[in-house]
Amino acid sequence: TINACIVCYFSRDDEDTFKILIATDVHLGYLEKDAIRGNDTNNTLNEILKCAKTNQVDFILLGGDLFHENKPSRKCLHNCITMLRKYCMGDSPIQFNILSDQTVNFNTTQFPWVNYQDENLNISIPVFSIHGNHDDPTGAEGLCALDLLCAAGLVNHFGHSQSVERIEISPILMQKGNTKLALYGLGSIPDERLYRMFVNNQVTMLRPKEDQDDWFNLFTIHQNRSKHGPTNYIPEQFLDDFLDLVVWGHEHECLITPTRNEQQLFYVTQPGSSVATSLSPGEARKKHIGLLRVKGRKMNLQKIPLKTVRQFFIQDVVLADYQDRFTPDTPQVTKKVEDLCYAKVTEMLEEAERERLGCPLTPEKPLIRLRVDYSGGFETFNTARFSQKFVDCLANPKDIIHFVRRREQKEDIKDEVNIDYSKLLKTTAAEGLRVEDLVKQYFEAAEQTVQLSLLTEQGMGKAIQEFVDKDEKDAIQELITYQLEKTQRHLQARGVTSEQEIDTEVRRFRDSKKNTTEEENDIKEVSKECRHRGDQPADLDISSELADINMDFDEDPIPAPTRGRGRGGRGRGGRGRGRVMLNQKILFHCCSSVIQGAASSEPKPAGRGRSQKSSATSQSRSIMQGRRM
Repeated sequence: TINACIVCYFSRDDEDTFKILIATDVHLGYLEKDAIRGNDTNNTLNEILKCAKTNQVDFILLGGDLFHENKPSRKCLHNCITMLRKYCMGDSPIQFNILSDQTVNFNTTQFPWVNYQDENLNISIPVFSIHGNHDDPTGAEGLCALDLLCAAGLVNHFGHSQSVERIEISPILMQKGNTKLALYGLGSIPDERLYRMFVNNQVTMLRPKEDQDDWFNLFTIHQNRSKHGPTNYIPEQFLDDFLDLVVWGHEHECLITPTRNEQQLFYVTQPGSSVATSLSPGEARKKHIGLLRVKGRKMNLQKIPLKTVRQFFIQDVVLADYQDRFTPDTPQVTKKVEDLCYAKVTEMLEEAERERLGCPLTPEKPLIRLRVDYSGGFETFNTARFSQKFVDCLANPKDIIHFVRRREQKEDIKDEVNIDYSKLLKTTAAEGLRVEDLVKQYFEAAEQTVQLSLLTEQGMGKAIQEFVDKDEKDAIQELITYQLEKTQRHLQARGVTSEQEIDTEVRRFRDSKKNTTEEENDIKEVSKECRHRGDQPADLDISSELADINMDFDEDPIPAPTRGRGRGGRGRGGRGRGRVMLNQKILFHCCSSVIQGAASSEPKPAGRGRSQKSSATSQSRSIMQGRRM
């Protein structure tokens, strides 16, 4: 009865009803060079925008990660601009007004007003978007790909917080007829930092001064919703209880039906991604976008299935569950296991074919993943040969099978008591590790002789993240230079001269900045500086040096030349994950060794380019020279 009343209430769109198309995590440009999947994101964005135009929505709300890459290719930007111009520009009048101070809402652009009010533009469907973690602002000016679209008048980028000390979220106040809508937005921020800011009451959501109870409060956020660590997520309880609906981006699993938070008494909708960027169970849910209707303080969210999304099916197979068919000791057991996997994949292919009937927009070749748990003594088979059987049927023939194995429980050992073996059960795959986690794990396991003496783990992790994820080639070099100069000024101000005092004071200075606002400000300043210099010639391109290190472990290592660090031979493959992981480890050792020169006067090999003098001045120079080795 309640649902029938809601449907009746929204059965006729009128001058008081907001119609908002909601989507998140489009990831435009994902696998754009793939021969089969290269156009998937373009097709889906085209469907989303076409759906908005067909339903004559008031505006489109995007919850972050419109682009998959921080620096989208020209092809990707061209496709995006073309579609936005095609569907969002026209003569249809805008039926709502902006009541808030737009110079506050759009404070990162030289055109601080909503695009449809620009006399030089003809906008029929405004697009409001926050940035995600994939397309977040970078550079000295803090710009992102969304800002390019914003400058072109195609997108209204909001929710960009420039402060690392305090965040004030000012809503975009809209009114259509008698309905008042307060649109809040917060672009992606590192989860640990935002978590800490919420705990310290450094996040404030502003409210209208008058008639606060008359506003429908809609909040868009792009953060971890599920718990990935003690502080690596944002609990829903952190958000203000005056909110009515939260649109949660970043999580790719489609949970678009609004769920009520019984503690804060607001609803949360998680639209999920419109493309599968990983072959995980959460991505296998059917993809939807939402058509939100708001009238007064009431809302209705209509799920709209996406028809252009490539089908994705995933199954788990535990070989130990098929003891009636084979065991590890069965003759030709590997062949039997392969036959079982072939049958499972064929079943999923047939299911995909049945679902695709009557839906011509769905891509022909589906994605299929079969996770095989071969614990208990089973052996793997040749996945490359297996994939050849489906090369003409699937969109991902190279990674159909994913073998996993859980560690066996140890047998009872003498004098061994009170051990929780459940803690030892871990899958062999290490998927989803972030660069910052790798940095932290490395230094937790490293010996004392290779610990950082000058830099903090957080600073090093951020620099390497910029280097790996956003192709900022000077990030690590700039961090070392910045912290070195700052530490030198500190030592000079304190009048430290002896080697022992230098060592003690450097460590004290470093430890005093850990997990503080000063450390975050330093990281932000370094990021701006290195990107500002990105277009200028650099003395040393660390990424190009490391990119040439030989990664072919099947061949004998190439001897290092005696002059400087030199270059190794190129591996046969491209830049895979192994190359990135090795690059990170080399950078750790390099930076650790460089910094050790500040506190040690032991003679170093001449071939490494380090000075052997022991005075404080010469030590400072040796660090700078070590940077250029």
